[in-house]
Amino acid sequence: MITLLRLISILVVALRYRLDELVLSSLQHPLAHFMLRIVCLGWRPRRPRGERLRLALETLGPIYVKFGQVLSTRRDLIPADLADELALLQDRVPPFPSEQAAQIIQEALGAAPQALFAHFERDPVASASIAQVHFAVLHDGREVAVKVLRPGMRHAIERDLTLLRVLAGLVERLMPDGRRLKPREVVAEFDNYLHDELDLIREAANCSQLRRNFGPETGRAELLMVPEVVWEYCTSQVFTMQRMRGVPISRVEQLRQLGVDIPLLARQGVEIFFTQVFSDGFFHADMHPGNILVSDHPDTLGRYIALDFGIVGSLSEFDKNYLAQNFLAFFHRDYRRVAQLHIESGWVPADTREEELEGAVRAVCEPYFDRPLAEISLGQVLLRLFQTSRRFNVEIQPQLVLLQKTLLNVEGMGRELDPKLDLWQTAKPFLERWMHQRVGLRGLRQRLDQEASQWSQILPQLPRLVYSRLSQPDLTPAMQAEIQQLRRAQQGTQRLLGVLCGVLAVGLGVAVWAIVHGGAL
Repeated sequence: MITLLRLISILVVALRYRLDELVLSSLQHPLAHFMLRIVCLGWRPRRPRGERLRLALETLGPIYVKFGQVLSTRRDLIPADLADELALLQDRVPPFPSEQAAQIIQEALGAAPQALFAHFERDPVASASIAQVHFAVLHDGREVAVKVLRPGMRHAIERDLTLLRVLAGLVERLMPDGRRLKPREVVAEFDNYLHDELDLIREAANCSQLRRNFGPETGRAELLMVPEVVWEYCTSQVFTMQRMRGVPISRVEQLRQLGVDIPLLARQGVEIFFTQVFSDGFFHADMHPGNILVSDHPDTLGRYIALDFGIVGSLSEFDKNYLAQNFLAFFHRDYRRVAQLHIESGWVPADTREEELEGAVRAVCEPYFDRPLAEISLGQVLLRLFQTSRRFNVEIQPQLVLLQKTLLNVEGMGRELDPKLDLWQTAKPFLERWMHQRVGLRGLRQRLDQEASQWSQILPQLPRLVYSRLSQPDLTPAMQAEIQQLRRAQQGTQRLLGVLCGVLAVGLGVAVWAIVHGGAL
């Protein structure tokens, strides 16, 4: 019943902001224009379509706001007026009252903001779909940013996730490709990420991990700056971190005036993404322009600054190796290897003809090589690959959906910074270097260093463990059952032999008696 009511409320919001007119006006078909005249009833909306779409998404709640944030980075897929308006969702969602924020801080940290901080700015500096941020100053003089969770978030998200689960079940049952797309698994992944965002302690931990991954000892400090966590002022509803100063990455002209090398900035953004994915297996998965700043301080001018760590992704060693080999095969235009990797990983049926899959992938990817990013739409490439995957029954991998979303965000930012950026050539050297480190002597030495502490404990015990194993073999239940069965069979055979021996002895005795007494007669 709740799901039905939510669906009705979504339809009401769509009609209120005349999203029906927006959809029909984008279709180039006589029937669509006829329907448009009917639904408009002789009048047109006064507000621009982009503003109506943004307001509708804000009204519907955080899940829909995040959807708008992703769309805002894809100017190659949506008109410019829609992208400009949706970009406001990145950090300009209407804030909730400051009194509520102060009350949440007092309940979470045990004291009013005026007592906790030497100075606390009442008005939020940024407001997003899940939380809003207030600047403050600690009593020791450190400038911090205090992130406060929006009230009522858990209920709103659970309501919309319930609807998504129902829709995913319908897709799985009714669509021909429903099972292959694994919609319920994808919704489950989305569920996990959204609930992770609702726990600001988890976000603080994500921030701390990313800061270590790009710390001075890693040699990557020049690529990315991550704020320091102030743990004594963190709870599940409040997250306090070092205040970072910079220019939003979307303000390209301002960055250019400051002297930032924009093409270099674009290349470093690609390198940061691939470093997080393949070197760490831990990546910032909400990289829209509202969460990325560029430092304007003279000492750190042009360095990326990461904010908002509510959604992060992680990959297993198998996923990293598989993806890296796929990327390298694409970069080398080795489409046969791409086909082999899909078959070896089990993503396509084992009886798939390798040469057919190779030809299909070549037809999708070959037209896009050696072209600048301005002429390449990764969204279109993924769409064509998706259409090809239907033909070969490729199974969608839910754990990679978040990575695909992040890759689209990275491409969108790269397009804004430098339309001439060659995404393929920028990533290729990094992946080749990464693969060499993993399969070469350097990679072997690193893995030996990682395992050294474990082996130092095991090696002295190895002779004793081997002797114990050989002297007292640990039989499995199946082996024990077989041995018992053999013992019972052996006992039965022994009993049978005993009976036969007894019968034979009696027979021999009778025969001897007959011979003796017969001879006497």
